[in-house]
Amino acid sequence: MKNVKIEVLGTGCLKCKRLEKLVHQAVEELGITAEVVKVEDIEEIMNRGIMITPALYIDGEAKAVGRVPTLDEIKSMLKGGN
Repeated sequence: MKNVKIEVLGTGCLKCKRLEKLVHQAVEELGITAEVVKVEDIEEIMNRGIMITPALYIDGEAKAVGRVPTLDEIKSMLKGGN
């Protein structure tokens, strides 16, 4: 199976931490191989055009910005849905 790169963008707010936790839970429950990266550098976040955090990127594509998707949404995104 392909290794998935998941990025959680956020400066450390509660929503950012919740999103990161849900991502790890989704990866574990799906049993997939994934690299989960927390991006906290504000310049990098701004360079991607993100004005509201948290943001979730999967394989370089923004999947959610400014909100925390549910666990089921994250699982769907990881399976290739939106």
